[in-house]
Amino acid sequence: MTGIFCAIDAANMQDAQDMVRKLSKVDIGIKIGLELFVAEGPFCVERLRELKGDTPVFLDLKLHDIPNTVAGSIRAAVRCRADFITIHTSGGAAMMRAAIEAAQDAAAQLNCPLPALLGVTVLTHMDDGDLESVGQQKPSGDQVLRLAQLADMSGLQGVICSPLEIASLRKNLSPRMKLVVPGIRPEGSAAGDQKRTLTPQAASDLGADYLVIGRPITQSADPAKAAQDILDSLARKAA
Repeated sequence: MTGIFCAIDAANMQDAQDMVRKLSKVDIGIKIGLELFVAEGPFCVERLRELKGDTPVFLDLKLHDIPNTVAGSIRAAVRCRADFITIHTSGGAAMMRAAIEAAQDAAAQLNCPLPALLGVTVLTHMDDGDLESVGQQKPSGDQVLRLAQLADMSGLQGVICSPLEIASLRKNLSPRMKLVVPGIRPEGSAAGDQKRTLTPQAASDLGADYLVIGRPITQSADPAKAAQDILDSLARKAA
């Protein structure tokens, strides 16, 4: 069944801990974003994992810089023992390969599991008009595919894509590539700043491996129930 990460987009450790405690009995992973990581440092990863128990942790740093800088950042991030770490595919093949080598070296030195490196393609708040404004003329789906194929050839373990590109990527990428999909909105949820969205059920049916869901869970009156309802709806689809 398709897995779920809840985006813990908190600005401080107290708020993050409160949300993770509310979700402690729900079988979902947690995604730690750049805001919390910058505010609280690597300690936040360890602390939130302790609160949630044996759960997958997705460290969403979206690293993008010259290969040497990204490699050094990945070496440091591996110490957090996250299961997934993100980098931008638009940094190019050399940057992605440097990140992979750095992750492998760090995991071997620390004797810890190797995190899966995921490539960010086109952020889900962007549409064709946004891409054109930064000099990208082709449709967003074409750009996502181009970057995802580059990530595949470079050796990343998966990519981040909007739900609208799942079918194309499943057709054109190696079977080993994981598709991690934000921009998920259950029926009746507000889109917010997301422009390329689908429901959890639709994204799962298309072949998403993991869904990233934030505000529909964290801003609900009962986050645990909201998360469990989504899990139950996916389980019914799978049955």
